[in-house]
Amino acid sequence: MKIRYGTGLLLGGMLALSNVVMADGDSYSRRGKSADVAPVNNTRYAKECGSCHFAYQPGLLPARSWRKLMGNLADHFGDNAELPQEDAAAIADYLVKNAADRSNHRRSVKISDSLSPGQTPIRISQVPYIVSKHDEIPARLITGNPKVKSLTQCQACHSRAEAGLFSEHEINIPGHGPWEDD
Repeated sequence: MKIRYGTGLLLGGMLALSNVVMADGDSYSRRGKSADVAPVNNTRYAKECGSCHFAYQPGLLPARSWRKLMGNLADHFGDNAELPQEDAAAIADYLVKNAADRSNHRRSVKISDSLSPGQTPIRISQVPYIVSKHDEIPARLITGNPKVKSLTQCQACHSRAEAGLFSEHEINIPGHGPWEDD
C-alpha cells in the first residue's frame, strides 16, 4: 500500500510539473533553447552585403523590414546597392525566411516582441530592443568614439557579433574596455 501511495504521489507531482512546463511553452511558442541570433549562413548574402558593411544577421529585423530594405536597393542609405535580379531575390528570400519574427533565437524573439505591428524599422539601431540594450552607454563611447562611430558597428564592441553572439558580458568598447552595466 505504501509503495502504491508513494508511486502515485511521485507520478502526480511529475504530471503537475509537466503541465506547468507545457503552459510556459504555450506562452513562448517561438522561443527556442538557442541564444542571441542565428549567424549568417548564406554565402551570397555574406559576399554581396558583407563587402560593404557588417553582414547583419537576418534575426536583427522583422521580415517586413527586410522586404522594405531589399525593395529599394537603388537608395540604400544614400548608396546605390542594386544587385542583379537573381541575387536580390535570393538574398531577400534568405533575409525574410530568417527574420526576427520567424526565428526562435532568444534575442530575435525579443527584437520582434519589442516592435508594434505597424513598426517597420529599416535601421537596426532603431529597433526598440536594441535601443534599450544600449541606452545606458554614454554617447562619447559610441558616436564620440572614432573606433565605434555608431550602433551600426556591432563588431566594434561585440567581438563575437559575426557568430550572432551579443552577450553583454563580452562587450569590449574600443578605448574604454569591458562594459560593466551598473
